[in-house]
Amino acid sequence: MNLVDALRFNSESRVAFTGAGGKTSAIFAIARQWGKPVIVSTTTHLAAHQAGLADQHIVVTDYSGDNLEPSIDNLPDGITLITGPSNEDDRLMGLSNGALKAIESLATKQHVPLLIEADGAKQRLLKAPAEHEPAFPDIAIDGVVVASLDAIGKPLDEETVHRPEQFAALANISIGDTLTREAFVKVLANKQGGLKNFRTRTRTMALLNQVDNDEKKALAQSIAKQLVPPFHAVVAADIPHYSERRPSQVHSIYEPIAAILLAAGESKRLGEPKQLLDWHGQPFIRHIAKTALEAGLSPVVVVLGAHEDQIRPALQDLAVDIVYNTDWAAGQSSSVKMGLTALPKSTGAAIFLLVDQPQVPITLLNKLVATHRTTLAPIIATEVDGQRGNPVLFDRSTFADLGGISGDVGGRAIFSRHQVTWIPWLDASLALDVDTWEDYDKLLNNSE
Repeated sequence: MNLVDALRFNSESRVAFTGAGGKTSAIFAIARQWGKPVIVSTTTHLAAHQAGLADQHIVVTDYSGDNLEPSIDNLPDGITLITGPSNEDDRLMGLSNGALKAIESLATKQHVPLLIEADGAKQRLLKAPAEHEPAFPDIAIDGVVVASLDAIGKPLDEETVHRPEQFAALANISIGDTLTREAFVKVLANKQGGLKNFRTRTRTMALLNQVDNDEKKALAQSIAKQLVPPFHAVVAADIPHYSERRPSQVHSIYEPIAAILLAAGESKRLGEPKQLLDWHGQPFIRHIAKTALEAGLSPVVVVLGAHEDQIRPALQDLAVDIVYNTDWAAGQSSSVKMGLTALPKSTGAAIFLLVDQPQVPITLLNKLVATHRTTLAPIIATEVDGQRGNPVLFDRSTFADLGGISGDVGGRAIFSRHQVTWIPWLDASLALDVDTWEDYDKLLNNSE
């Protein structure tokens, strides 16, 4: 997994980078990985020598207005850096919102992404914004806050933190105190800190940099658990300084992973709602929903249909989202699509659970999530005795295809369109589901 994949970067991306600890390096690493025409710009200053990181540098003379001069008809391959002219300090001037709108129109016309540096940090590991910072552009759809884990354990001073006084006030610590994980998280998640000037429509991501050993990987994981939310995603990576010649490494991405519990069926062969069969003292549907919640999946969406009035009370007091599928008789595909429409846009993936498989353990759900976290694989499926099993995780990149299925089929209908990552599981009971009383007896016997 590279930075382009981890940040879900595409030709429509309009991304502003703020924070400290490797912004410029991250921007140019992403632009270089993209491998196609890409525009890089800034609302703040860039050092003049950083123009050498691009394949071509275009200076906009009317950098504070809304005209794009010189005009650009066709972007060449590689990285095009567009800035204002250099000033007396040998720094390249940033562009105004008006100039960036003109550049954004160019990017849209030519179907290329746009990366914008929107903050300055004087090459420090962390920062807290001043009153006028960051210069977050109006055109940005995504916002990435960069912060270096190397800062944790160091003293809060000007060598480590840009604007240490503001950082101290936000973290409620003093200049000279050791920078702790708690202080790091508190400032990064603060609307006057890392999230300052982000708008509600913006997809917000935290990029934890200098994650270069196992100890920092564990630290990044503990921090990510505290940052999602308020961030939509957290990426743990090791991005070298742009002057180095080694590749960036992405270790993991933390996004909300949802559960969709398909429970709308009629249970015609059984003769009564299988959703309410007993499993260790609880109805099937309640046990499965609780398993999903305990695994940390969020949101947990339960799709009901037939026998809805009988089943709904079994979910009472659980923090689940219940949706009613009026078209449940059309087959499982209608419930798949209904579940997907209930998910927030920030959802990174969804695990589909079947209501007649209460034996699915938390450990398997955790394994699916952990595999997705380090690969962003489009489909991650369980394999039992060489056969496809359940549950299955689907990355958000597959949601459009899932929305096009029809009839009494589930996600297996799109397996041929995406690469499938298989998770072997030794528990043969996962191959069991319940359609008849004989199936139910077999499931109970296997659980003893």
